[in-house]
Amino acid sequence: MSETAREQMEFDVVIVGAGPAGLSAAIRLRQLTPEATVCVVEKGSEVGAHILSGACIEPRALDELIPDWKEKGAPLNTPATDDRIMFLTPQRSYTVPMLERVMPHMANHGNYIVSLGDVCRWLAAQAEELGVEIYPGFAAAELLEEDGRIVGVATGDMGVTREGEPGPNHQPGMELRATYTLFGEGCRGSLGKKLMARFDLREGVDPQTYGLGIKELWEIPKEKHRPGLVQHTFGWPLDRKTYGGSWLYHFGDNLVSYGFVVGLDYENPWLSPFDEMQRLKTHPAVREHLEGGRRIAYGARALSEGGLQSIPRLTFPGGALIGDTAGFLNVPKIKGTHTAMKSGMLAAEAVAEALAGDKPAEPASFTAKVRASWLWEELRDVRNVRPSFSKFGVFGGALYSGIDAMLLRGRAPWTMEVRHPDNEALKKASECEKIVYPRPDGKLTFDKLSSVFLSSTNHEEDQPVHLRLRDPSLWKPVNYDTYGSPESRYCPAGVYEVVGEGADAALRINAQNCVHCKTCDIKDPDQNIDWCTPEGGGGPNYIGGM
Repeated sequence: MSETAREQMEFDVVIVGAGPAGLSAAIRLRQLTPEATVCVVEKGSEVGAHILSGACIEPRALDELIPDWKEKGAPLNTPATDDRIMFLTPQRSYTVPMLERVMPHMANHGNYIVSLGDVCRWLAAQAEELGVEIYPGFAAAELLEEDGRIVGVATGDMGVTREGEPGPNHQPGMELRATYTLFGEGCRGSLGKKLMARFDLREGVDPQTYGLGIKELWEIPKEKHRPGLVQHTFGWPLDRKTYGGSWLYHFGDNLVSYGFVVGLDYENPWLSPFDEMQRLKTHPAVREHLEGGRRIAYGARALSEGGLQSIPRLTFPGGALIGDTAGFLNVPKIKGTHTAMKSGMLAAEAVAEALAGDKPAEPASFTAKVRASWLWEELRDVRNVRPSFSKFGVFGGALYSGIDAMLLRGRAPWTMEVRHPDNEALKKASECEKIVYPRPDGKLTFDKLSSVFLSSTNHEEDQPVHLRLRDPSLWKPVNYDTYGSPESRYCPAGVYEVVGEGADAALRINAQNCVHCKTCDIKDPDQNIDWCTPEGGGGPNYIGGM
């Protein structure tokens, strides 16, 4: 592609990603250093367009960041009042008794059921009031590095053809240069992945492990709505080796947030997380909440589940990793918003000190601040919970988690390891039993394409495909012949499609369907799929309430 001069803009701090971590960092920076110039760049068409979570959030970090958030109208309007966890068999459910004693990490007293997208839109308004510049629709696609130091990012070109040449409406990207750059792209961020490789940030830590969260938003009859109800399930329909479970939250104006998470360290390549989610809705414990309602939105997103053992080195010359880019999710709590926000706030404090000249030129104090905070203590205390499920299975993991919470109180003298990345967990297709899923009824259960329609996903069709095979020749012998083409099942958006069969089988990539969940970048057995940044503004456009 021909070189075109790119416009440059200079800031003290550039933040990649307008999620809870990035926006909290921006707000805290301006609170501490009102004279600092701060820019947030967001690949979604608007703030919140790519935000997806349950979400039942703990307000601890928000209390610290904006103590008067209630008076300022933060959209935390539905307190959690009825909290339950159920173990499911194919037809029955068993409620875990004494929740706050047996599984205290999962108790939700004092928390709020929210739309995290709406919370981020509100945080963005607070940031802009403080003078933060926010640019939605601009995807950070390139790291800017000079003399071994990151000096900002460049946004991707717009109007580039599939052949990589400037089209008639070509607009070159923009360089956003900064003294410090914070990366809050969320789970498996494309630039975060490059930073980890460039600066060896994962050296000496366990591999990150992930889950795939799939969500539907339902509007149900008023007489069935129970604002404040929080219900989690585990067990059926997953087998005893596969980590995962569901959430179901009643909130807002007759809304229900329903979702399902599957640990991406599952073994059976025939498993389809989307179809497991659909058939769970036929269970009486879930059906009773949704039947008679209508599904109004859909989305999916991967989440980092490795915990403390998998957190990389957080800083590098010129910047730091924050939020789920670094992996600060508290898996037993099923919460990462408060930890993401806290990490952004601590990074902002370290950067503010560096800008003031009170500390060394690099914000290395960020790591020390994290380790001295309640964030680190919280993740340390639950560090063995998620790995115990991989080690002992569903029942053994649940038993260990109860012992860890009630007796050990997170102070076990051992730390379980995450032994291998998720893509290495898959068994050969010939070694596993095929799973036959029921056909969707179009009322309670649905197919992938009608679901993607509800995510309002859109990509300009003439842009280069952002899902790329590093070596196309590997797909047939590895993915298809050995593993039965698992990408056609683990993708929750129908992006990967096998056409033909046997010797004539080929892979079709429907990139326009992509909801940016990043699962393919994580679970491909040979790590042959590379999720690259598409044009800004592309992807899902999640509505308020999601």
